[in-house]
Amino acid sequence: MSSRPPLPRNVWVLGFVSLFMDLSSEIYHALLPAFITLVLGLPATALGAIDGIAEATASFAKLFSGRLSDSSIRRKPWIMAGYGLAALSKPLFPLASSAPLVMLARFADRIGKGIRGSPRDAMIADETPPEVRGRAFGLRQALDTVGALLAPLIAIGLMAWLASDIRMVFWIAIIPAAISFLLAWLVLREPEQQLAPIKTSPFFSGFRQLDKDTKRLLQVGFLFTLARFSEAFLILKGIDIGLSEALSPLTLAIFNLAYVALAYPAGALSDRMSPRAILMAGIAVLIAGNVVLAETSSFAGLVLGTALWGAHMALTQGIFARMIADSAPDKLRATSFGAFYFVTGLGALLASLGAGWLWDRQGASATFLTSAGVAAVALAMLSLLEDSSSPRR
Repeated sequence: MSSRPPLPRNVWVLGFVSLFMDLSSEIYHALLPAFITLVLGLPATALGAIDGIAEATASFAKLFSGRLSDSSIRRKPWIMAGYGLAALSKPLFPLASSAPLVMLARFADRIGKGIRGSPRDAMIADETPPEVRGRAFGLRQALDTVGALLAPLIAIGLMAWLASDIRMVFWIAIIPAAISFLLAWLVLREPEQQLAPIKTSPFFSGFRQLDKDTKRLLQVGFLFTLARFSEAFLILKGIDIGLSEALSPLTLAIFNLAYVALAYPAGALSDRMSPRAILMAGIAVLIAGNVVLAETSSFAGLVLGTALWGAHMALTQGIFARMIADSAPDKLRATSFGAFYFVTGLGALLASLGAGWLWDRQGASATFLTSAGVAAVALAMLSLLEDSSSPRR
């Protein structure tokens, strides 16, 4: 039996870079719902607007950085710029005393995420042969999620140690962001170039040249993301059933525990079976999680529904990335990622704005049931698409 090739060094480096940055970012994310609604006294609509606009901003940045990365055939400068901007944004959070400054901090952080996202995923695809591509994306996603899992636990510990001083916790969370940038700067290597630079052409011409399979994935991804509002609403659900401000990040820890446990196995499985089948299972799990969260008022129900949400992320995020990498021609790889993240970012914006509006007017149950309905439509659309599992070379 032939052994599969090992994962390239840069895949591991990017995994640990992601781990440290997500550790930092998710400490802020875990405490922002309590900070915005309890410390600043703003409604859930404000939380949805801040998260939705921030994520949409990241998607616009991914659109441009992906195209520019393909045009220059360079990955590392864009990756470093993205992680650097995210690290520089962190001190704005503890300094914030109003919604606009929180928005600015999230805006800068997500711009950084957007700049690095498409070139990073393109670098992974550049360096991995198709037979291990699912493992590569699964590993990066798993390491990223380890940071996201540790973050709320560390946030809870720091809140207990510092007598619920959220601003002091925010100052401490700057440290792993700085480590992440230093790793990207000092350890990550620009891959050897196998393609000639793309001839100068109008900026948007590359998007018109996207493969038809990629365009179909964009459509499914947009509809799916409309059902995928911010995880901040999971934290609000925890507060809604009685979790304290200090314990509210526990919801995010449950979410990320399920996510990290399944992310790598799901990616590896996509190297052996149809990625589309795994993606369909992930959407079905999201529907189940939403129904549980809509109907529960107990901690046990919160744990189950949140774990299903984490499982659906493991079964969809790395799989979408792998399917984009497989469908995209080499010269438009980062451009394809940028287009995908752009349309899904628009979906995330609409989803979070809609979730905040529904939450304030109809409550948690209506919010989660609406998400389940939209996810069911996305699942039906995906089931109608032709299964194309062979990667484009």
